[in-house]
Amino acid sequence: MKLLLVDDELEFVSTLAERLSFRGIDVDWVTEPEAAVVKAEAGCYDLAVLDVKMPRIGGIELKRRLQKICPSMKFIFLTGHGSQDAYMTGSAEAGSDYYLLKPLRLEDLLAKISVIQAKAQKGNQND
Repeated sequence: MKLLLVDDELEFVSTLAERLSFRGIDVDWVTEPEAAVVKAEAGCYDLAVLDVKMPRIGGIELKRRLQKICPSMKFIFLTGHGSQDAYMTGSAEAGSDYYLLKPLRLEDLLAKISVIQAKAQKGNQND
């Protein structure tokens, strides 16, 4: 699985990318939403993990842009704005995608990635 990680917090995104890569996940990361679009144009990803609140382009809008480039890409959204209301609003905006709160537990993210991988493998078996 090829993963794109997008968050405007440099220390968070670089550390998370390193931890995922130690677990055998092929991960690229960027801190600018525009750079995520450029990366996707260079080659599609299976999954993008997007921060909901970023300068200029938020995660929900970035999802729309990335889906135009890579229609089969799946998404997980992250937010540090962790009230219950924010969670419910974010989940509604994210639709069928996954939505996780910061501070992020790596185990929670890995569990969501595993679910997405299993669904993708099941879908490939039905082809």
